[in-house]
Amino acid sequence: MAQIVAVTACPTGIAHTFMAAESLRRAAAQAGHTLHVETQGSVGTEGTLTAAQIAQADLVILATDVTVDESRFAGKTIVRAGTQDAIRDPGALLARAGSAGAPAAAPQAGPLHVVGITACPTGIAHTFMAAEGLEGGARKLGFTAKIETQGSVGAGNTLTPDDIARADLVVIAADTNVDLSRFTGKRVYVTGTKPAIKDGAAVITTAQAQATVHGVTAAGGADASSPDYVAQAAAAKAAKNAGTPAFYKHLMTGVSHMLPFVVAGGLLIALAFAIGSFQFGDQGIFIYEDRYAGTLGNTLFKIGANGAFGLFVPVLAGYIAFSIADRPGLAPGMIGGFLAGLTGSGFLGGIIAGFLAGYLVLWLTRAIKLPRTLEGLKPTLILPLLGTLGVGLLMMFVIGQPVAAALTGLTAWLQGLGNTSAALLGALLGSMMAFDMGGPINKAAYTFSTGLLGAKVYGPIAATMAAGMTPPLALFLATLVFKNRFTKDEVEAGKAAGVLGISFITEGAIPFAARDPLRVIPSLIAGSAVAGAISMAAGCLLRAPHGGIFVLFIPNAVTNLPMYVAAIVAGTVVSTLMLGILKKPLGADGLPLNAARTPVAAD
Repeated sequence: MAQIVAVTACPTGIAHTFMAAESLRRAAAQAGHTLHVETQGSVGTEGTLTAAQIAQADLVILATDVTVDESRFAGKTIVRAGTQDAIRDPGALLARAGSAGAPAAAPQAGPLHVVGITACPTGIAHTFMAAEGLEGGARKLGFTAKIETQGSVGAGNTLTPDDIARADLVVIAADTNVDLSRFTGKRVYVTGTKPAIKDGAAVITTAQAQATVHGVTAAGGADASSPDYVAQAAAAKAAKNAGTPAFYKHLMTGVSHMLPFVVAGGLLIALAFAIGSFQFGDQGIFIYEDRYAGTLGNTLFKIGANGAFGLFVPVLAGYIAFSIADRPGLAPGMIGGFLAGLTGSGFLGGIIAGFLAGYLVLWLTRAIKLPRTLEGLKPTLILPLLGTLGVGLLMMFVIGQPVAAALTGLTAWLQGLGNTSAALLGALLGSMMAFDMGGPINKAAYTFSTGLLGAKVYGPIAATMAAGMTPPLALFLATLVFKNRFTKDEVEAGKAAGVLGISFITEGAIPFAARDPLRVIPSLIAGSAVAGAISMAAGCLLRAPHGGIFVLFIPNAVTNLPMYVAAIVAGTVVSTLMLGILKKPLGADGLPLNAARTPVAAD
């Protein structure tokens, strides 16, 4: 029986905070432990831990999704986790805590060599922040580490066969599925990027205890039949362990591979209009018409619209299926996505085709049993053939036409929106962009908006980019105008946030939101909603789905450019003012001036 104290906290301080506390109480009671839980959130602190309770505690559990003050637990064994860990499996968390509180085992001879991969849907902010977290955590533990980064910008710091051969432990911190076939026979642990960003040392420590040998059967031999299927199963398990729904991970894998096609195509189309305007004046806006065939502008338009945009739905569908069923799902998914274009069902049909192909091929993988000598036929012949046949027939005869009708209706509705309705949609998209700044809700708004580009609907993507630029820009401006509301470190971080903001990387606001979510997040949502609403109401259109402020200098890339700039400025100012109102001035010690302070004894 152990004496345990715990703190639970989530950004809103409501649902997950109290669910995590109740789950821990029940699990502790069943295990015979004494547990005192403190809950922190927007409704205040409840069950505040006393100094006596902390002093008597054998260990401390911090089940939090936000940063909490740990100074009062100095000298105590601390186990850190998220609220979802406590809600989903409190027994495992208590067992992990018990292991952490037990006497340490004899250390391994020499430092561990850790290798890993980090990846997020865009492959920009979270990817590199997670890599830094793991590398810093390894240094803190006295280990060596090499972390490969994967994303839409390609692979960086690539792991060599020698790196993998020398590795004692493999850590995958990814929000998209990662090919694990290179790590067969190695101890592998899979989680999301957020735990690695929050505490890389804790992730590596957990990996030491929970990593399993990849690609090995229960009998101890390699599963020669299909190691890639084992990788897919491990990734699906990792999605559950990381608290991320498998559906979202599969969708984001498709989106991350689709983005380069959308961005390249959008920028080429924008350049085509710019060149057309230089060559033909006002008529350059019609550069896509056959009368301009053979001109540079018309050629660039065809490359962007017919080439890049023509491929993005098949790529989206193909990599959704790849995420679910690995390589055998790629061909059926891409072909299903291509058929979505033929039937007019667009990106909605592509998403459906991707999931349909993935799960159909996964089912076929498990249902078809062949002698080991013929197993090689499954991924190269049987699965692609049957998967393509099934998906193709369903798309052509069952799914394509109804989804095409729905997409046509959605497109007509969006194009026919009045100013008021457009402003409401823009405000909704803007709020979603700022709500979790790179999380599932943000990505849902961006995916919806980019998907509509194939239907020549350019208003929503303009609103989402304006709203996505606003949060980091507002924090940059707030650290200048209301400098006394921020610590010195935050003021310095504000400069970097400004650079990320003009580049349309909303994740630049995450460190500020993590430190003070109850004041920062509502402020950012308000400003982004204003930016999105003004952009949509003013009829601003954006033909390049990324690039931030740099796209604005391309002629005709943005329709109604003055109002678009006004939308970004207005949203930034609203968020900045709200930050100045909601955040309180700080004292020399970094605490709000009206906060209670521990009195200092006189000499």
